[in-house]
Amino acid sequence: MKTLQKFRFFSVVAATMLLGMGGCASMSEQDKSTAIGAGVGAVGGAVLTGGSTVGTVGGAAVGGIIGHEVGD
Repeated sequence: MKTLQKFRFFSVVAATMLLGMGGCASMSEQDKSTAIGAGVGAVGGAVLTGGSTVGTVGGAAVGGIIGHEVGD
């Protein structure tokens, strides 16, 4: 059952990211990098903490900061 919950969670995250990226056409490169970093960080944080909310939000925050700094 826990595997099914994880699959649903990651499916929702992936679908949200794909739909959200459709709105990125007018974003600057730095904004895109920030959004991608936040998405990747959220998934990474969720995986590393077993899907905890704090891990997901923390990963998104750290990923967004890194994406912002890396993006030009």
